[in-house]
Amino acid sequence: MVLGILGTKLGMTQIFDEEGRSIPVTVVAAGPCPVTQIKTFETDGYTAVQVGYGNVKEKALTKPELGHLQKASVTPVRHLQEYRLQDVSPYEMGQEIKVDIFEAGQVVDVTGKTIGKGFTGYQKRHNFRRGPMSHGSKNHRSPGSTGAGTTPGRIYPGKRMAGQSGNTQVTIRKLSIVEIDLERNLLLIKGAIPGKAGSFLNIKPTKTW
Repeated sequence: MVLGILGTKLGMTQIFDEEGRSIPVTVVAAGPCPVTQIKTFETDGYTAVQVGYGNVKEKALTKPELGHLQKASVTPVRHLQEYRLQDVSPYEMGQEIKVDIFEAGQVVDVTGKTIGKGFTGYQKRHNFRRGPMSHGSKNHRSPGSTGAGTTPGRIYPGKRMAGQSGNTQVTIRKLSIVEIDLERNLLLIKGAIPGKAGSFLNIKPTKTW
């Protein structure tokens, strides 16, 4: 794994390229993310860099969490994320990771939680076809058969049925960075990414192998 950055989704807009074509982009406020821990083979059995994001008040964290952050002289943060690296020597405790670790045109993977839609039915959740809407039919949005009766006499696990929709962690792969704003710590990423405005995101370069 390579080093990534944490951020917040601000919303979507569009920009225009040199030929006047419209490019839909998602604006992400990314970082700065302080390095909160550096893991090595000698102490942890593997090498990794842990970063934090999202300033909070001290009362929002537990004493162990505050003690962990005080070792790195980092102000209280809400989120911690670890990235495994083969070489951690370029990083030091308290160092800030900013959007300049990326460059325009780079391809990234974005992980976030999708928008929660609550309890939804078969058509909305699984794209089932509905039944006939006329001629006396009473099967409009019903599921139909859910399996055999006497044998096995139960519904198999994993059967597609109505239930909670959304609010799940999703990774959208191979999205390209259109523009970087170093002054305001913004990333403009082409296309849509998971979640609503204000949702937490993890952005890391796409693996090339």
